[in-house]
Amino acid sequence: MPKRRAVEVSDYDNLSQPVSKRSRMTESDDDEQPPRTHRATKSKTARKDEAIVLDDDDEDDSGVGDMQPDEVEEKKFEEEHEERIRERLMSKSKVQGGIAEMGIIESIEMHQFMCHKYLTFSLGPQINFIIGHNGSGKSAVLSALTVALGGKATSTGRGSGLKSFIREGQTVAEVTVVLKNQGEEAYRPKEYGRSIVITRRFTKEGASSYKIKSRDGRVISTKREELQAICDHMNIQVDNPMNILTQDSARQFLSASTPTDKYKFFLKGTQLSQLSEEYQTCMENISQTHKVLKRKAEVIPDLEEAVVEARARWDEAQKAVEQKTKADELKKELAWAHIACKKDELTKQLNEVAHIKHRVDKCEAQVRQAEAEHAQFSEKVLALEDELAALGDIDNLTQQKEELAVKMKANKTKLSQLKNDERTILESKTGVDSTITGLEKKIKDEQTRLETRSKEKRDRATQQLEQLNATLTEAEKQLKNVSQERQRHMAEADSAKQEGSRLQREEGELRNRVVECDEHIRACSEMERSKVAQFGHNMDRVIEEIKRLRWHGQPPVGPFGLYVKVKDPEQWGNLFRIVIGSAMSSFAITDARDRPALAQLLKQSGNQRSQIIISEVDLFDFSEGEPPREYLTILRALEVTDEYVLRQLVNNLHIESTLLARTRAEADKMLLSLGRGGVAMAADLYRVVRFPEGGGQSSVINDLRHGDPRQHLFRGNNADAERRRWEGQRDDFNARLSGLAKQIAELQSAYHRSRQAAGNLERQESELNRNIRNLRTQINNLQLELNEDMPVNIQALQEALEEQRTEKANIIIQYEQLLVERERVQADQRPYMEESERLRQKIAEHSDRRSEISERLNAAVTDRMNADNSIQHFNKKAFEERNKLAMAEEVAKDLEREFKDWSAQASKYCDPFPNPRKPDAVQRNLDAVQAALAERERRQGATIEEIADEFHKKELALETARRELRALNSLNKALRQSVKDRLSRWHEFRRHIALRCKVYFAYHLSNRGYFGKVLFDHVNGTLNLRVQTDDQTATQQDSREKDPRSLSGGEKSFSTICLLLSLWESIGCPIRCLDEFDVFMDAVNRRISMKMMIDTANASRGKQYVLITPQDMTNISPGATVRVHRMSDPERGQSTLTFT
Repeated sequence: MPKRRAVEVSDYDNLSQPVSKRSRMTESDDDEQPPRTHRATKSKTARKDEAIVLDDDDEDDSGVGDMQPDEVEEKKFEEEHEERIRERLMSKSKVQGGIAEMGIIESIEMHQFMCHKYLTFSLGPQINFIIGHNGSGKSAVLSALTVALGGKATSTGRGSGLKSFIREGQTVAEVTVVLKNQGEEAYRPKEYGRSIVITRRFTKEGASSYKIKSRDGRVISTKREELQAICDHMNIQVDNPMNILTQDSARQFLSASTPTDKYKFFLKGTQLSQLSEEYQTCMENISQTHKVLKRKAEVIPDLEEAVVEARARWDEAQKAVEQKTKADELKKELAWAHIACKKDELTKQLNEVAHIKHRVDKCEAQVRQAEAEHAQFSEKVLALEDELAALGDIDNLTQQKEELAVKMKANKTKLSQLKNDERTILESKTGVDSTITGLEKKIKDEQTRLETRSKEKRDRATQQLEQLNATLTEAEKQLKNVSQERQRHMAEADSAKQEGSRLQREEGELRNRVVECDEHIRACSEMERSKVAQFGHNMDRVIEEIKRLRWHGQPPVGPFGLYVKVKDPEQWGNLFRIVIGSAMSSFAITDARDRPALAQLLKQSGNQRSQIIISEVDLFDFSEGEPPREYLTILRALEVTDEYVLRQLVNNLHIESTLLARTRAEADKMLLSLGRGGVAMAADLYRVVRFPEGGGQSSVINDLRHGDPRQHLFRGNNADAERRRWEGQRDDFNARLSGLAKQIAELQSAYHRSRQAAGNLERQESELNRNIRNLRTQINNLQLELNEDMPVNIQALQEALEEQRTEKANIIIQYEQLLVERERVQADQRPYMEESERLRQKIAEHSDRRSEISERLNAAVTDRMNADNSIQHFNKKAFEERNKLAMAEEVAKDLEREFKDWSAQASKYCDPFPNPRKPDAVQRNLDAVQAALAERERRQGATIEEIADEFHKKELALETARRELRALNSLNKALRQSVKDRLSRWHEFRRHIALRCKVYFAYHLSNRGYFGKVLFDHVNGTLNLRVQTDDQTATQQDSREKDPRSLSGGEKSFSTICLLLSLWESIGCPIRCLDEFDVFMDAVNRRISMKMMIDTANASRGKQYVLITPQDMTNISPGATVRVHRMSDPERGQSTLTFT
């Protein structure tokens, strides 16, 4: 029989518990009743027939043991069923039993358990013999099985606790059992699969844990409750001694057990004792409940007397019903009068809600209009920024212009050289032409001159020729020196001219710087008189006017520069003057109606470029837009003393998210490391942008011109020191101007001297060239005269003429080539000049275009900021109106809910009252009536309602007490009858199990040729065996049945084994374990017992047997269903088993 779950026992407890609890409540209620006058005995007897009659508790409440069996009935039962049980036994022995699909052990594994370091083996599904010498650790298998399946350590007989099972010298042990989990009745097959692996681990410190895993090793649970559920589902009873009979229990059962012990073993193994104890507990609870019900029944007369007294007071109070009715009518009118007032209040509130809704719609329309303007201006700003970014810078244009200037200068030098070469060629051509003319004349006059020549004339001509040659050599030397000196003076003049032009440009710049310094000095003087002078013209007067005038909103706040300070002006001052300098002269207002007045005031003071921002005072949290603390932003580099000004700078300039870096590369690196895109400003005047989706761009930030008013910002608060700095710069510029004036005068003087010297030398050069030509002409003429006396070779003159003509042709060719080269250089120079002019115009256009776009961008940014401020202003107004609307709607809902609730409550109380009066008038009438009622109640000691409530409560208490008493009495009867039925069924179970045991015992004895039977004495609780062997049959003819004490040890053991096998047929656990069953048997009894066990196991369906013996199995033929596990000799170190 499977073990009953604990919840079944608790069910019996739950049945009895409410009875006692209700009894206590009834008693306490009775104790709280007010004291009453003594009642006559006659009244009790008069109502005695109405009292509830309880059953006597003298009925048969006997327990399991008190119900004595009838010997005649027992004998009759045996005669009716014994033969049928024997036939079933005989048919079962001929049928091969099946293998269990669930609940049997597949394998056992032990780690550091008892004497085993590591031991594992698999069990067969039906019969398993574990054999080995004493001390080999056979019994440890049953101990491991008991421990792994949650059994008590004491039930193994091998230790008082888990730590006693840990192998000597170790601190932890582990036991694993694998249970089969197949078939239709498998336990949670989806989670566990075809096997359930149960591992229990315990330590020397007393810690113990479970791991219940599936077949694939997944841990499903670690709770002991899950293991108990598995064992209950599979009907595994670890602590049942009939399922796992340990070595000590087996020896005691086989050798020293008394009839009483055997009977207790029989009841415990079949779980009859557990059922007996539970039924006895139920009967005790039922008896206790009956006693409680008797005590509760004694209270009923007191409740009946209280009802009579309450009814009498109620009859007396009926006389005030008319006044009460009038008071009720007035209360009805008063209720509906209040509802009418509440309805008027609700109508008024609904009108207010409609009015506020209209204002909300108007504000939302203004917000949408402002958002549309903001979107339009934002698009315009983005377009202008893109246009400005697309415009780029002019560095490449300037570089191209400088490169063109170098090329043009080189071409000018070539042209100058070509001009000098042209002059030389022309002079050479003039000389050649003169020579040709002379030769032609000589050829013509040759005949006439031959006759006029003389020797004296030739000598004089020779001397003159030598003098002319010497003069010519000296003249050519002078010409060379003069030409070199002229070129040197021309180079000095050009150098002086270029240097003078550069110094003149520098002088003009310095004069502009001096003027700007004077302006700055004047501004510093104003700053000494006023700290707001750096933010605009006449700012003192502007601030005074702001204080004097009256404004719709809060007075304007500004200029912003009053509240802003740079922490490190040396590092970031120049960048901040460009980026946020224009905002330092801005003003902020909270009401758009104040803008015209403030704009007119700024225009009158000459500050029309100052921005006006419209924004409510909203000290919002902007920390979400800030980067991590390690990144420097514009906000973190500033000290802003006004929170309102700080929010305006955050809204309009995004100072909380714009990063700062020293260089463009560092800014780009910071944005990349930030990883989410953003904008960074570099101290080297670059703006770097990184987009979240990737990519980026950088642009140059144009520096302020020297005279920009923003130059005074972020330079410290000492205006005197700033003025001295500008005066120092002006003095430095004036000193440099004085030096430049002297240098320019000296360069101009040097230029004029060089030009004058070059002109004089040029005239000398021209004079020397004429002299040299004249000398050459004279030398030629003298040479001709010297040849007058010699024969004239006209052919030689002709040849000389041809040579001169050839030379002239060469000179002409050279001249033409020079013209071509000059034309080529001029052709090259013209594109350079055109490109230079184009670049100059483009640079000018770029500057004009950039200025124009910047002005438009600033205007668009101002418009966008104004639109943004308008959005904030109208959003805030809309938010306030929505809050008012929500509050008004909430009030209206409350009023409507109150109106409905009051109406519903009034409708429950009474029908609508037509045309009720004002609540005050109704209340006065009601007070007068209630005063009259109070006077009557004072005389009676309680109100009519209280008297009625008291009467109804006492009637209800009496009826409730009677109803509960009847119900509990019926329940108690039903429970008593149910327990009696269960006791009857228990006796029938015991009778069936005892008869089966008798039949099976006789059958198993017959296998040895013995005769005997089992004698059950259920009254005295004993179980006796009567066995007669063959020897007794021969020596004791008078009686076949003898006491087992007259048997030998082996015969006694065999008889006890037969009894155990008989009892096993009455339990449902799929596992049967027996240790050293053959301890007192001889070879014959052991052989027959083992064969009998094997046959019984083979005939059993779904049962697994684990039998342990120290003897060998040589005389046994196991068969296919038997698996023998042979333990190694006791060496305490084995880790595997030898299987045969």
